[in-house]
Amino acid sequence: MARLPLQILVIPYRYRDDGRIEYAIFRRGDHSEDCWQGVAGGVEQGETAEQAARREAMEEAGVPFKAPLVSLDAVASVPAFHFQDRDLWGPDVYVVLERAFGIYLEDDLTIVLSREHTEYRWVAYEEASRLLKWDSNRTALWELNERLKRDDINVPS
Repeated sequence: MARLPLQILVIPYRYRDDGRIEYAIFRRGDHSEDCWQGVAGGVEQGETAEQAARREAMEEAGVPFKAPLVSLDAVASVPAFHFQDRDLWGPDVYVVLERAFGIYLEDDLTIVLSREHTEYRWVAYEEASRLLKWDSNRTALWELNERLKRDDINVPS
């Protein structure tokens, strides 16, 4: 299926027994430098950004499709040259919009990595923010963390 010039970012989160919030971040396997990020991927033709977020979370981390997904306000523009499919989009596509989401995982869910990543870590906000490579990831993480602190997100009990 053809990839659209639309990117998604998904940040998994969970609550520990003591109420602390942790975020899953992923080390990319295809970068020579140390690259930590959320789950990221493209939206395919006929798919909504929300559907792509669920699919990518399942493909890259084994997250169940029914896990609660939170649409964030954070958006970013990523230069098109970062994407393999850029030549398919024509010469007038200079940037790709990135939509961000949070996804709630039960504390006992085991993440299953795809070959895109070499490892993952559950970390507190401060460490995640420090390790994330991309500004867009840090912005989305900040928004998700603020919403969770303010209880703006309903999580199943």
